[in-house]
Amino acid sequence: MRSLWLGFGLCAVALGCVLAVSSAAQEWKELKGDHFIIYYVGDDRFANEVLREAERYYRQISVDLGYERYSNFWQWEKRAKIYIYPTQEDFLKETGRQGWSHGFANFDTREILSYAWKDQFLESLLPHEITHLIFRDYVGFKGEIPLWLDEGVAQWEEPGKRAIVRGTMKSVLRSRKGFSLKDLTEVDIRNANLEQSVQMFYIQAASLVDFLVEEHGADNFISFCRQLRDGKSLNEALRFTYPTKIRSLNELEEQWKRYILDAPG
Repeated sequence: MRSLWLGFGLCAVALGCVLAVSSAAQEWKELKGDHFIIYYVGDDRFANEVLREAERYYRQISVDLGYERYSNFWQWEKRAKIYIYPTQEDFLKETGRQGWSHGFANFDTREILSYAWKDQFLESLLPHEITHLIFRDYVGFKGEIPLWLDEGVAQWEEPGKRAIVRGTMKSVLRSRKGFSLKDLTEVDIRNANLEQSVQMFYIQAASLVDFLVEEHGADNFISFCRQLRDGKSLNEALRFTYPTKIRSLNELEEQWKRYILDAPG
């Protein structure tokens, strides 16, 4: 893995891609849970771990994002599918992904595709991609959803990332190496060539989500996302959700920076 912040999100934002999973030369097994169906080759124990953790993440992420109050979803024929190839070579050959890719989410078919690797799969890739699917199920694709919000939520739901972000963001702001919020909103980091810029994007994205949820509450964050889903611009959604506190992107940036710099440590 090139970096703690690279790989997972970058391949997960290829919105609307369509992929047929080939079963040629593969003896796919099937393992069903309440909200997921695991397709895998070989190791039954790993597949069971994936199913158990996927169901746990599903419940936690749905609570965090307030989604469980609005819809009864991902059951029976609507279950998400997780394909686990036996090796990275098989995964890359069948999916045509870049050589650094470890897995990705297909939004159209509600699928996650990866391979049987232990390091960071259960702790990072799985919750990251499940969050992408849940978040996009909720906000859709028609609203003005900035990439930093999509990726920030997915990073924020990875166990351990919140502590890393909180410990890193203050030094980033003090060094003045980060993006302005305007640039963060406009940049398409998927086309970036500099690893440092990509890392900075992900750190700031997760930090902004952390600020909105922790400082202003999960219910308000859900309302903010709902306004974006329903067609409001970023500034309109902020004014509607936080009318006396955050009325524009500039005010969000100012308050977020103050929140980070005033934090103990």
